[in-house]
Amino acid sequence: MKRERLSWLAEGALHTKRFAYYVGRRCRSATIKDIAAELHLGWDSVKELEKQYMRAQLARAGTPGPKAIGIDEISIRKGHTYRIVVSDLIRHRPIWFGGEDRSEASMARFYDWLGDKKSRGVRLAVMDMWKPFRNATLARAPQAAILFDKFHIIRHLGEALDKVRKSEYARLSGKDRRYIKGQKYTLLSHRENLTLEGRHSLKTLLAANKRLHTAYLLKESFGQLWDYEREGWARRFFENWRAALKWQRLEPYEKFAQMIDRHWDGIAAYCKPENKVSLGFVEGLNNKIRVIQRRAYGLRDEEYLRLKILTCMLPAL
Repeated sequence: MKRERLSWLAEGALHTKRFAYYVGRRCRSATIKDIAAELHLGWDSVKELEKQYMRAQLARAGTPGPKAIGIDEISIRKGHTYRIVVSDLIRHRPIWFGGEDRSEASMARFYDWLGDKKSRGVRLAVMDMWKPFRNATLARAPQAAILFDKFHIIRHLGEALDKVRKSEYARLSGKDRRYIKGQKYTLLSHRENLTLEGRHSLKTLLAANKRLHTAYLLKESFGQLWDYEREGWARRFFENWRAALKWQRLEPYEKFAQMIDRHWDGIAAYCKPENKVSLGFVEGLNNKIRVIQRRAYGLRDEEYLRLKILTCMLPAL
């Protein structure tokens, strides 16, 4: 006796591949609960069908051989539980999710998965200033240029501005505080993102407090650093920016400038033409992952979360 093998029938299942792909496509824009109610299926059945669909997406995408990678960590639950996400910055897709934390050993797992040959093909690694990521990359892909992510650096500068705001609030008393109270996000947001009321509040705040006005202008001008095409010009801009801190009594900014000086090589690398990549992709991917987690009210199944992240930028089957 022989049993005929049908290519359109899923392995060991009571459904066709076409139906599994239909469920998987629907789950890209709706929750498992909604699809289960629509198709009169169990919640677990829909989840398994979606997993089959996502595995088929990854199989079709093939094994990556990235030339430029973005490295970041995400929090998967409370209590500082992290996993590492690595993205291909040229093809704009996440390619690896794993590790047990954000340690050097966890980062080394990515290079083990990628293999020595493909690790030697990586020419650029974009990351934050977290030392274990840098150490693992230098050890396993020493030919790769390391570039520190612009958005993480700007976030540090925003934190320095907020410390200045808090110190000014503590220094003042009485009616002088009213311009600062409740204006944290007005001060930290880009002016073009503010409403008309927010711009009016910002203008009033900066007119009322000279030190915050200076700190705000320095924060806004610092983004020009990534516009230069030669390291010498970028360095001259930074030295002039740091010189403007003199006599301003902005201690958080002085500490920020020292941090930039210590990590200068990883910032100046962006001046080289071969290192011009989209630095916003990693930050955009983080936002997308947070949406995935929030829509599911948290994901306890880590394998399911891994598949959701790795397929979120892949085309539908």
